[in-house]
Amino acid sequence: MIKSWFANWERLSNYFKYPQEIRRVIYTTNIIESFHSQLRKVTKSKRVFSSDMALLKVRYLVHHNINGRWKSQIQGWKLISAQMQILFEERINQQ
Repeated sequence: MIKSWFANWERLSNYFKYPQEIRRVIYTTNIIESFHSQLRKVTKSKRVFSSDMALLKVRYLVHHNINGRWKSQIQGWKLISAQMQILFEERINQQ
């Protein structure tokens, strides 16, 4: 792991060029981890599905159920948005 860090330090250190608020948004994976946890919770008791479509339906229902609870916004979004507009001005103006 240490070898990998040294070998890729140039790319990894780019992360530290961003303000702390933006780094927090980049680093945060809580939403993804929460979704995976909910999927595991539902599929843990059922090891075998009758078909791929049955598994897909379960995944859809879990997503639909969780999606209703995702109402909160990112804390400090106005500041983060302003910083991103400054840092990525050329990308934002292209749209």
